Amino acid sequence: MAGILFIISAPSGSGKSTLVSQLRTLVGGLEFSVSYTTRAPRGSEEDGREYHFTTRERFEAMIAGGEFLEWAEVFGNYYGTALSALAHAKDAGKDLLLDIDVQGAMQVMTKLPTAVSIFILPPSPKVLEMRLRNRSEAEKMTAEDVIQSRLAEAEHELKQIAKYRYALVNDVLDQAVAEMRAIVLWERGDGVGVQELAASCRTDAASERLRDALATFHVAL
Repeated sequence: MAGILFIISAPSGSGKSTLVSQLRTLVGGLEFSVSYTTRAPRGSEEDGREYHFTTRERFEAMIAGGEFLEWAEVFGNYYGTALSALAHAKDAGKDLLLDIDVQGAMQVMTKLPTAVSIFILPPSPKVLEMRLRNRSEAEKMTAEDVIQSRLAEAEHELKQIAKYRYALVNDVLDQAVAEMRAIVLWERGDGVGVQELAASCRTDAASERLRDALATFHVAL
């Protein structure tokens, strides 16, 4: 691959999509990989923009054909990143940005250990539950068992945070975006004004802000 592979993961409701969107407006040279999924489009989502929407049968045929870099089944739906995304980024001479869940991230990190992994977490369980409930209402998926399932999955995913190279707290949007930008620029070798900010997000030298957020989830690095 011509550039760097960036992996972004977060529990459902952590505001990951907003952060990734903001990052892409501030940092050039990032090729965003559009994942495949078997779930139905939501709201104003369009095929080929947020996701490549496909059938379960087609997705399973792609699995059998070895067409995925990673794939996982989450809440009853398949999600996956096509291997072709790597070739496309290489041809374009860009870094590749993957917005994927923890299951998929573990697969990619095993296959490509040099990938730069970033975990995004909400500031507290209370905030996460509030965001999940708001999101569920917007998606008209207000069943309590669905919300509780997503909260339980979030707790499981947070336990994997130490396997990521970086982690940041999405409590103040501008701060979180600045941290993500600093990580990308630092990994590219542009250390002017970003070294300290990027270093504060390292999971092997976590900042007090990050540790405080993890403590609310009873997770230690």
